[in-house]
This record gives sequence, C-alpha cells and structure tokens, in this order.
Amino acid sequence: MPHVTSFRLLLSSANHRRRHPFSAAPLFFSQNPFLSSLPFFSKTYIKKHDSLPYFTTFSSYNKRPDNKVNKNSRSFRGTVKKKDSDSSKAGLLAMEEKMDNTKSGDEGFGFNRKRAEGRDQIDKNKKNLQLKVRKLNPVNTIAYVQILGTGMDTQDTSPSVLLFFDKQRFIFNAGEGLQRYCTEFKIKLSKIDHIFLSRVCSETAGGLPGLLLTLAGIGDEGMTVNVWGPSDLKYLLDAMKSFIPNAAMVYARSFGQTPDSNGSPRRISKKIRDPLVLIDDEVIKISAIILRPMEESSHVLNSPQSGLNETKPGDLSVIYICELPEIKGKFDPKKASSLGLKPGPKYRELQIGNSVKSDRQNIMVHPSDVLGPSVPGPIVLLVDCPTLAHFEKLSSLQYLTPYYVDIAPECPKTVNCVIHLSPAFVSKTPDYQMWMSKFGAAQHIMAGHETRNIEVPIMKASARIATRLNYLCPQFFPAPGFWSLQHLKSMSSDARESNKNLVSKTEIIPAENLLKFHLRPYANLGLDRSGIPNVSSPSEIIDELKSEIPEIVDASKQVAQFWWESRITSLEKTSLEADIVMTEEPWLHGGAIPSCLENTTREEMEIVLLGTGSSQPSKYRNVSSIFINLFSKGSLLLDCGEGTLGQLKRRFGVEGADEAVKGLRCIWISHIHADHHVGLARILALRRDLLKVSSHEPVIVVGPRQLKRFLDAYQRLEDLDMQFLDCGLTTEASLEALESNEENVKSLDPIGKVDKHVDSTLFARGSRMQSYWKGPGSHTQNAAAIPILESLKKVLNEAGLEALISFPVIHCPQAFGVVLQGTNKINRVGKTVPGWKIVYSGDTRPCPELVKASSGATVLIHEATFEDSMVDEAIARNHSTTKEAVEVGDSAGAYRIILTHFSQRYPKIPVFNEDHMHKTCIAFDLMSVNLADLHVLPRVLPYLKLLFRDEMIVDESDDVNLITAIG
Repeated sequence: MPHVTSFRLLLSSANHRRRHPFSAAPLFFSQNPFLSSLPFFSKTYIKKHDSLPYFTTFSSYNKRPDNKVNKNSRSFRGTVKKKDSDSSKAGLLAMEEKMDNTKSGDEGFGFNRKRAEGRDQIDKNKKNLQLKVRKLNPVNTIAYVQILGTGMDTQDTSPSVLLFFDKQRFIFNAGEGLQRYCTEFKIKLSKIDHIFLSRVCSETAGGLPGLLLTLAGIGDEGMTVNVWGPSDLKYLLDAMKSFIPNAAMVYARSFGQTPDSNGSPRRISKKIRDPLVLIDDEVIKISAIILRPMEESSHVLNSPQSGLNETKPGDLSVIYICELPEIKGKFDPKKASSLGLKPGPKYRELQIGNSVKSDRQNIMVHPSDVLGPSVPGPIVLLVDCPTLAHFEKLSSLQYLTPYYVDIAPECPKTVNCVIHLSPAFVSKTPDYQMWMSKFGAAQHIMAGHETRNIEVPIMKASARIATRLNYLCPQFFPAPGFWSLQHLKSMSSDARESNKNLVSKTEIIPAENLLKFHLRPYANLGLDRSGIPNVSSPSEIIDELKSEIPEIVDASKQVAQFWWESRITSLEKTSLEADIVMTEEPWLHGGAIPSCLENTTREEMEIVLLGTGSSQPSKYRNVSSIFINLFSKGSLLLDCGEGTLGQLKRRFGVEGADEAVKGLRCIWISHIHADHHVGLARILALRRDLLKVSSHEPVIVVGPRQLKRFLDAYQRLEDLDMQFLDCGLTTEASLEALESNEENVKSLDPIGKVDKHVDSTLFARGSRMQSYWKGPGSHTQNAAAIPILESLKKVLNEAGLEALISFPVIHCPQAFGVVLQGTNKINRVGKTVPGWKIVYSGDTRPCPELVKASSGATVLIHEATFEDSMVDEAIARNHSTTKEAVEVGDSAGAYRIILTHFSQRYPKIPVFNEDHMHKTCIAFDLMSVNLADLHVLPRVLPYLKLLFRDEMIVDESDDVNLITAIG
C-alpha cells in the first residue's frame, strides 16, 4: 500500500532526531530503574521500560486507606461533612470490586472492573418509566411565559422560554447551558413535562443531553419527558442512548419531514405548512407551523431517484402558537335565582360550562344565561425565523391571517405577546418589522441575539468567582471581556430609541434574563420585570472582596511580585521582605527549570482550563474542556463538554472566541461520557459557519469510536464539516504496527496493542475489557483512516507539534488519555532544546499506562474527582483522589501538575492536603497558564487558600446528584 510509509514518523516532525514521545526530556532528572518491588510491574515490564524514571509506590495501591480524615494531617478544610448513604453504597461496591480484582492478580491497586468493562449496574438499576400524566388545573391561578437567558451574554446558543402553569411546565428550546442555568436560578426541572424545539440543531438542542441526564437522576427512578420538534428526532435521541442511562425515558414527538426506509430525507409535503395541533386540553392548546426556507436558499440534496430538491431536517423551523382557554364571565347569582335555581352544586356546574335543570321551573339553564361576557384567553406566539429565506415563507403564511388585526379586525383571536427568537439581522429588517405590526397591540419581546445583551454575565455566581480570581492573580486569571455598565446603558438606550423609530405602532421590548409576561391572573396580564437580576460591576465585586478579606490587597501585590522577581533576578529568589500576608512553604521555591522552558516566549503555548468540574455543570464550574492555545499556529481542544463554546466566549470575548474556533486544528475527546463531549456539535457548527466563505480543511476529531454514532446523527441534521478518527488509531502501538509491516494494516488493532503484562495484570485474557482494547478492526476501516492520519500529521506539523499520542486508561470502555509533544528547537548557542510535553489523563484510576505516558511531562493535567478520604468512591467510579493524582505526577517526574475534574460536591475549591502539593496547582474555570509562567504556578496555591478561606464547605445539597452524574 503506497500510503503505508514510515508510520513511526506519521505524527512526528521530520528533519530532526526523533525523541520517543513517552520518554523523559533531557535534564529533567537522572535515569533511575523501576523498583522491582512494585506489585503491578513484572520483571519483564521493568526490563522493557527501564528508561522510565523512579516510580514511587502509591499508598492507595498497597493498602486500603482509612476513610476517616487524618486529624494530624493539615487538611485544606477544617471539617468535612459525613458522607451520604449513596456514597457508602458506592464504597461497598468498590470493596467488592477490589476483592474481585485481587483474584485476578490486581492486588497492586484497586479499580472497578465492571465499570471499566461497561458492565456496572450503578446507573442501570432503574426501571423503565411510563409517561407521567399530571392532574391538570383548568382554573390556573398563575400562568406566565418567562425568558431564560441562556446564551444571551455569550451569543453561543438560543435562549429558552419557560411556559409556567400551576402544575405543568413547558420549555421551548434547550440550548447548551440550560441545565447549569436552571441550577443557578433554582428552576425545578422535575416539573417539566414537555420540551419543544423550534429547530433541531446544536444551537437549540445542544443542552438536551445534559437536561435528560438530570431528569434521569431525579428521584429513585428518574423522570419522563416529551420532546417535540420538526423533522425526525429519532436519529438524535437514538444517538444519545450511547451515553444517557436507560432511566431517561424520552418520548419523541416529531412532526414534519420524516426519513424513508433507507434513512434518506423525504420530500417535504405541502401539508406540513398547515398548522399541527400538538396539545389541546383544558389548560392550553399548542399548535405548530413549519417554516421551510426558499429552495434556492436552502441546503439541498439532489435525489437521483426523484430529481427533486430536498431540505435537510435542520433547515426547518417552527412557529409555536400557545392559546389559553377563554376566561368565563362573572357568575350572576341574581339571574340564577330568577331562573329557579337554588344555591348549591348547580352553581359550580354552570361556572365550569355545564347546563343544569332549574329547581323551580321546568327549563334548562345554560351558562350563557347566568354568566357575564367571556374574556378571550391570552395568545402567545414563539417565532423562530433563522434566515431571510425563511422570512419569505413566514410573510406569506395564510394560517396566520386570523391573527392579523389589519386583515381580520373583528377576529376574536387577539395576540397578546410575540416572542421572537429570530436573529437581529432578520428581525431588524423593515419587512420583518412591518410584518410584526400586523399583530396590532401585541407586545413583541426580542429574544434573538441582541447586541445590548452581549457580555453582560448571565451566570452571576461564576462571574463573581472569575472577577475575584482576576483581582488576586490576573496573570493566571485574565479579566473576561465584559463591557462597562455605562457603555451597556448607553447601548440599551440607543437600541430602544432605534426600535421605536422603526415601527411607531409596535411595542418592542428587548429581552432580559428572567423577564416575565403574565397570562394569569387576567388582572396582571402583561410584562413583569421584578425578577430581572441586578448586574454587579467588577468594581462592586472587588469592593465586596476587600471588605470580606482585607488581607487580599497585600496578597494581590505579593502575587504580582512573583512575575516582577522573574524579570529582575533569578527564579529562586525569595519573595518580598516587606510585610507579607502569609508564610510560604520552603518547597515553593525548589525544583530546577526544565530545559524545554529555556527562552520560552509568551506566544508559544497557553493552557486554558475552560471547564474543571465533573459530571454536570454547577454554578461555579462547567464540565471538562481544555483549550490549548498555540497562538499564531492555531489551537486544539482536549475534551469538549456542554457549554465549551460559551466558556470560550467568556474567556476571549465574543469576537475573540470566534477567532479561536476558526483556528482549531484538532479536537480530542477522551471517552463517551456526556460531560466530556456534548459541546462538540455546537463548536463544529460554529466553525463551519465562520469558515463557509473561505477555503479550509475539515477539522479533525479524534475520539472513542462510540462518539462517531452521535456525530453521524447530528450530520443528518446539519453539516459539521469534520473528519473523525478513532482514538485507538493514534496510540503508539497502532502507529508502530503500521510502520513495522504493511500487512499489519489488515489486522491492525484499532485500539492499539497493550503490553502483555498490563493485559494480564489489569484485565484477564478473554475478558470484555480486553476485547474492547484488542478487538480487531476491519481492513476497510483501517485503510479509510490512513488519509485522515496523514492529514493529522500535516496539522500537527503546522501547529509546531511533534506528536499527538493517545493511550488507554482505566475508567470505562474506550477511555483514553493523551500526550501532546512540542517540537524540539534550537537555542541561541545552537544547542537542541527539547520540546515541551503536555499529558492529559482524561478520567481514570492511577494506572501504569498513565505513568508511562507522563514520564518527564512538562505539565500533567490530571483528574482529581475525590478528596483523599474517599478512595472507596474513587475506586467504585474509576476516578482518582487528589493525592493519587499528585503521586502519579511525582512518580513520572512531571515538572508541574494541574488538578481538575473535581466533584461538584466541592462547589468552589476541592479538599486537599497541601503537604504533597509542592509542584501542583488547583484548576479553576477560565484559568490560563502560559508556558512562560509554569515556574510560578505552585506559588499561587496558598493565596487561593486565602481567597476561599470562608467558603470551604462541601456541598451535598440536592443540586448535586452525585450518584447519577459522576461518570
């Protein structure tokens, strides 16, 4: 095969002596043999890897740690609450699994074998649920629609709309960040019965997986939900089954275009332009009207069978019409008495619309005889018109004629409120504004991406934390690009004035977060701004911080001095001799600078921690994502949890994030759990849109093979402009097999070979886990991947990277970590200087493959889901504790360790023992670590302790569903 040439060099730069990507960089430390006493390495393994550094014994590997906190150790927190019963059950399971592992020869360290093999029952013990049917309340005392401001500040996703009744909730659109938003603003998802999508695409449905996972974790069995949307939702929901537990009972209610038996979209029938009644009961009637763009403007598919132009499902949008029943007139008891009725139950029957027989006369009494004039029920329209091509159809819809006052002035169907989800470039056109005026006195809430809302933080809790961190250490926590309040107020005023001038007869209201429009009681019909949150300026947040912690002023100055010292004297110089806030530990100034950091510039590489929480987003931490900024050479993403795009925009600003997305060269996903990849489709869709007018190559997505099914489902809805590559084909063993023999392509293990001793130690031969790691791939699949591997080689070379190497870890089937190796460079005296090396663990237990891969790493980014006292829970979930993560880095000789992926039970900062943190730092969302600043990183840790000294409380509230979510 002509493509199979020197595959050892496939992912490495040529023209220089190749250094093994897993080998230690020169000058990091002296070569030391492994200890032969390590229980999980055989003599064969030691001999094979004798170049690895000294490996210290993991304390949690050799003996079972005590679950109680060591009172003599210096814990970061004074007290830790008692673990809940679910955690105890998890610990019991860990004991059972560890005993099972011991029988298999794994007594060296503990992990949950069943979970690693995908056979655990922790999240699979719930029964399938029947769709819940609530008892309706036709005489609702409260009803309103409310703007849920997801994406209003970052412009990354569609805002959601809540339709609220006493006993029911309806949500329109579920963009990314909705789950996190509901946590922040205490919106109970358990009351949601129906989710309506105005389009089926990443912008409107990106938050659906996280929302369904949350519903699956509510109560003992989970909750059911109806999902409505144009096109066939089956593709999307079926794909989600690969990472959503069976407990999430989703009832898909799709309408409009459906696929044929071959999965190809059918030609859209004219009938779908007629209104479709979705719900019609005593509480509300919800109808849908499909909008199809003009064919010449839409994405079309040429059908060889019919020769017809076809519209892709993602091109369809919907108008939803919500009509409440009329309000009966006031009951007149005098009229009832005159018609021979006695006070009693018959009065009630008449009030609810039933006729009764008179008590004193031989006549039937009808409701109209005793009730005053009825008041028409309120009507709300939700309009999503994404393009001007859609507007051409919208403006000609005949079904909306009864709602136009200028065409049917006597029509009782009076629209009270129109919520526009249409983007500003559509809604601000004169034609669209004229169409809006047809609804007469209706109030128009503009909920599309309005300029006035850009970069005004919606998630106030995380914005507050980011502002405080920025004050303490702006070098690691750059200020988000929020505009000043004064600028925002002037922009808001200009926007209102502009709207008034466009159409004088139309009342236009810019949407604001939590803005309400009351529907019941009728006396309150109209807007309600009382719930709109106040916006705090950065200066107000800093003033509050100084009041709470007066020492923070001196602490901020002292942290700034670290960078000043590096400019004027040696890196080992002690800190200021002036008054200091705290005494630093001696280890903060120890350790030699590795040679790869010689003469490093600030334009070489930066690590941006976009999301640092586990399982599901919280108020303070988003889920996993790491942005590797290579500046002029592009960028990479390591994992891409829900809300990654929003985090990019909070870090770089709206325009800056667009540039970052355009510069993405590769996206690497560690495993199939939702908190690591659900944000991927939104990133890919935006990149496609930003680059559609310029020549470019599809971005390469490297991930576990299950991820391809999810992405293929999205591809049916909208083009994602990407190439997919199985993680297993980027392992070192896979590339070596391709190099060693062309014939190996036919039988190449797509997951990569694993050392025989590791097989016998970690997973018994013939076990399910071994089949996941060593299952043979087809010749066709492997051959098809070769061009993508060659594209990846080109991308890495252009980005200044020698290698991207995946390696298997212990968490779930198809779980990986990754090594990024920078290219060697020549210093000023002509000496070859090794490139930097970043290792990301993904989710894992400590394991030999991770230690081997981390050998001599410049930076090891390691998950630390649990505190040290929760080893049993870590084993049950195949995660790591803080101490275990640090020990992996120490044993591998990593220069710096960044801990991330913390359980959401630690709302702001995790529990850790600072005795073993001499080269380590704790990650926070939006934290940015430049390669040139690595020498300072551990010195900041004590000051973070000061910043959070009054907020060190473990959160075990209902907001954090630990058992369901930690994946």
